[in-house]
Amino acid sequence: MTTTTAPAGLSFRHPWLRIVGLLSAPLAWLVVVYLGSLAALFVTAFWTVDDFTGQLVRTFTLANFSEFFTNPAYLGTIARTLSIAICVTILCLILAMPVALFMARIASHRWRPLLVALVLTPLWASYLVKVYAWRAMLQPEHGVIAWLLQPFHWSGPGYGYVGIVVTLTYLWLPYMILPVYAGLARLPQSLLDASSDLGAGSGRTFRSVVVPLVWPSIVAGSVFTFSLSLGDYITAQIVGGKVTMLGNVVQTTYVNNLPFAAAVATIPVVIVLLYLAAVRRAGALDQL
Repeated sequence: MTTTTAPAGLSFRHPWLRIVGLLSAPLAWLVVVYLGSLAALFVTAFWTVDDFTGQLVRTFTLANFSEFFTNPAYLGTIARTLSIAICVTILCLILAMPVALFMARIASHRWRPLLVALVLTPLWASYLVKVYAWRAMLQPEHGVIAWLLQPFHWSGPGYGYVGIVVTLTYLWLPYMILPVYAGLARLPQSLLDASSDLGAGSGRTFRSVVVPLVWPSIVAGSVFTFSLSLGDYITAQIVGGKVTMLGNVVQTTYVNNLPFAAAVATIPVVIVLLYLAAVRRAGALDQL
């Protein structure tokens, strides 16, 4: 007979020890690297920089936040960034709903894995490659979009606010399609049949049955698209023209004024946390 070693026997008698051993390393990485960096960000936001020496002054102050929220240009940047994130989220939902509905309820079972793979395919390409591809297509005079709109005597969106929204919508669309598809795939067919038997049309069934049941999945997708758009700055730098977002302010100020950049960087984090708290209070996250 073989004898069980002491550690193996101990883990067999106490299963929670195996769970601790399995999760201790990833949790330590999460606490030290992720939460630790966020804590450092928040602490640095309340420091300042000496105007003469350029050295960090590690004393508590609200000067960075006061400077930001009393400057009309920075307030406009917050409003612009929020509006871009909201527009991207709404557009992603409008585009994702019919695609996810086709994948989950119309396409045959054998084609669904292929359709999911096709949705994931754009994520395999480099972020910069996709953004620069959109920069080429959005070029005001010689871009593909301007060429397609020539017969209608339209110049196309070009670089700017619309270009940012279009590019970010393309980048984050898979993050909306997949959660909505998962929610629609779990939707019982019997509920749709019952709605039809009770005389409801397709539009009424969609509003009264499909949307309420898939709402948690929609919220999950919106968290991805909203938060990713809120913190983006590379897209605005490449296709935004003169339009700036909060991330661009962080990018241009962190070298000379790290505390101010940290204060600006905390604003998207706080906005996302408030958004999560709002949807959680509304009960949209309970069924995820």
